[in-house]
Amino acid sequence: MSNLSVALLNYNGKTHLENFLPSVVQFSTGHDVIVIDNGSTDGSVEFVKTNFPSVRLITYSKNYGFCGGYNKALKELDHEFVVLLNTDVQVSEGWISPILKLMESDSSLAAVQPKILDLKKQTHFEYAGASGGYLDILGYPFCRGRVFHTIEEDQNQYQETQDVFWASGASLFVRRSAYFEAGGLDEDFFAHMEEIDLCWRFWNLGYKVKVCPESVVYHLGGGTLDKSSPRKTYLNFRNGLTILLKNEITSDLFWKFPIRLFLDWLAIVQFSILSGLPHGLAIIRAHFDFMRSIPSQIKKRKSVKRLSQNNPRYTGLVIWDYFIRQKKTYQKINP
Repeated sequence: MSNLSVALLNYNGKTHLENFLPSVVQFSTGHDVIVIDNGSTDGSVEFVKTNFPSVRLITYSKNYGFCGGYNKALKELDHEFVVLLNTDVQVSEGWISPILKLMESDSSLAAVQPKILDLKKQTHFEYAGASGGYLDILGYPFCRGRVFHTIEEDQNQYQETQDVFWASGASLFVRRSAYFEAGGLDEDFFAHMEEIDLCWRFWNLGYKVKVCPESVVYHLGGGTLDKSSPRKTYLNFRNGLTILLKNEITSDLFWKFPIRLFLDWLAIVQFSILSGLPHGLAIIRAHFDFMRSIPSQIKKRKSVKRLSQNNPRYTGLVIWDYFIRQKKTYQKINP
């Protein structure tokens, strides 16, 4: 039996399964492909049973969300490594072997992502993960290949395998033992930015996270929520604050948090003008719900182990770099 499985979490995503599962099965030969179904009602389960009898199905009667679905399913698996793969990802030939070899050779590696390109514009990086993610001093995320809404063309400028602060949940290779040691995905997130929280906990435990651009996948994006959805804005802002409160060291939290809140409130104006009032209101709602969750998040914070502060976090402020200094790419921000 293979020591790696490819796990796709599905909720009413039959169309994505029809379009993308064939490439996963074709290019994952020798490894177990698993579809985890979160209570779909669109015929997804029947489609997999009929067309892909070699694919293992794990079915649940309700939607546990991205985090809850994976947490439940990974407890049922016994593979050393699991790929958490979005259902809207097209994989390429040989996508598994470079990362599997890397993780097998280094027991300190908890997570690795491939290079992620945009399925619709395959010459360019994809928004959700590009060639690995970083976090700035106030907890704002950005990627090698994507800073805010500036998405670079892939010219092999980020081709090195190297440490990153976080790896994208669109195609996330994890060491299952480290996954559970870190506590798995935080189910209060439901979806969006949960992988950043998990990777921060990996670093806190002394593990490493890398990107391996030798492996390439193509991501459609918007498979969980459309990019223009106010719900996506809400989750990104609420979860971004949660990540900071849960994981930041205490001495830094007291001065970073007020600044982060202030900048988020400035973002309300920007989002309302550029994306529409529903997005501005989504940020307000995100802050309100975050404030209500503070007591429970403080309890979680107490359980987070901080055995190491050795990580590749960016010590600058990406908002300042991007909007004031006009540094629009990762190479210019962090040369």
